[in-house]
Amino acid sequence: MVGGLADIFKIPELKKRILFTLGMLAVYRLGVFVATPGVNVQALRDMFNSQAQTLFGLINMFSGGALENFSIFSLGIAPYISVSIIVQMLTPTIPALDRLKKEGESGQRILTRYTRYGTIILALIQGYMIATGLEKSGMVMEPGMTFRLTAMLTLATGTAFIMWIGEQITERGIGNGISIIIFAGIIARMPSVFAETVALSRTGDISPLSIIFLLAFCIMTVAGIIYVERSQRRIPIQYPRRAVGKNLAQAQTQYMPLKLNMSGVYPPIFASAVLVVPATIASFAGGDSALQDIVSQLAPGKIWHDVVFVGLILVFSYFFTSVIFNPVEIAENLKKNSGFVPTVRPGKETADYLYSILNRLTLWGALYLSIICIIPQRLYIEMGTHSFAAVFGGTAILIAVGVTLDTASQVESYVVARNYEAFMSKSSKIKSGVGSMSYMRTRVLKR
Repeated sequence: MVGGLADIFKIPELKKRILFTLGMLAVYRLGVFVATPGVNVQALRDMFNSQAQTLFGLINMFSGGALENFSIFSLGIAPYISVSIIVQMLTPTIPALDRLKKEGESGQRILTRYTRYGTIILALIQGYMIATGLEKSGMVMEPGMTFRLTAMLTLATGTAFIMWIGEQITERGIGNGISIIIFAGIIARMPSVFAETVALSRTGDISPLSIIFLLAFCIMTVAGIIYVERSQRRIPIQYPRRAVGKNLAQAQTQYMPLKLNMSGVYPPIFASAVLVVPATIASFAGGDSALQDIVSQLAPGKIWHDVVFVGLILVFSYFFTSVIFNPVEIAENLKKNSGFVPTVRPGKETADYLYSILNRLTLWGALYLSIICIIPQRLYIEMGTHSFAAVFGGTAILIAVGVTLDTASQVESYVVARNYEAFMSKSSKIKSGVGSMSYMRTRVLKR
């Protein structure tokens, strides 16, 4: 591992990208502690303790605790994620957006511009709703339209700045910028939550043996996620012999890797967002609303919460997999390039074969996501560690492990490319040296 780190920092470009990423994350974390004026922060934190399962709690998790401080980055990157997924969902159904997607890089730039505009609009709406809710809850020192407009513009500007940071990390840093920011927000809360859990053992609320069990179970969960995320179904693709110039290339067999969890972490994120909607509405409605019964039944740890959560994960898993992977297009591309799956006819039969494999993989992937998101959370809640369940639960761990694996893969690709270039450079030097020796030997023999 030490040698690997040494190799990483020996590559100037990779070192520059890593340092740039760390610098951008430092700017992001500093902004979390810059509070929006006019809010009673302590009263706001007390409110979050009682409304951790609402939309506020979900946004607070993705923002790394920025919302409970009501900082300029309170909304985090959640509006951008929501609009990006909505655009992806609407693209196959709206012909104009589908045409832009097929135009390549120019169309993608237009879709990115639409996503940015939608993010700002959604951030303005969410900022105004949060400011209004804080006024009704008595968290504002000087309530009024001035505070609502100021808070709305401040939060929307903070989201726009985070979106810019994410794009800069993607372009000039390492990894996917948006994912890195979400990862940083989740990781930043883990030490404090773990310290709170250890403090519970000191007061006698939790035994020290339970703390050890929590750590062991968390490590086992991470190991299981890594194993499944690395799992693939490799479909053999056969290419016939082809003429390359004057030579005849041999037939080749390549493999199409299909991940077990192709939809990634999107299904649990969307499922969590849907489940907290009733709690959020009830928190604004107040009083003895009929929503209170629904909220109590959909609270984490209840059977109906788990049933609805699994159903939503299943639906979103199939939807996002269909958006990411289109068997009909894959079959057509294989047919155009003379590729085929052994024992399967090209065209429609290949598409049906890919559909059948994809459906089975999606089902097992959805079950895997359900197990990872439900079992750890129920266990942590049953043990009385609610804050530990919020930060070390399945969704947060999935995001953290997934981003870590993707970033590590990019770093590894840089190292492999650098080693390959060094190997080719040495090989060319050896060949030039051998050529010089052969030339000198020929000169001597002629003499």
